[in-house]
Amino acid sequence: MFLSQNIILLIGTVAATLTTAAFVPQVIKTHKTKHTKDLSLIMFVLLSFGLFLWIIYGFALGSFPVITANIITLGMSLYLLYLKIKYG
Repeated sequence: MFLSQNIILLIGTVAATLTTAAFVPQVIKTHKTKHTKDLSLIMFVLLSFGLFLWIIYGFALGSFPVITANIITLGMSLYLLYLKIKYG
């Protein structure tokens, strides 16, 4: 392997942080405006299920970045789903 375990963990942590942080502006905007017309219900259902599976995968690997990022992102995704269902 050409990368050390520490470098791999750092890359995973940065990637997890960035992809999780990418959700924050959408959650804030939707929370403030309550405008959900342009959010796809099917996409968020599929995304939430995929995130749940990533969490299981993370536990199977014992990967803290995978587990943490996907738990946080799942929470945000479920909140957006809630807003979508509530406000349509």
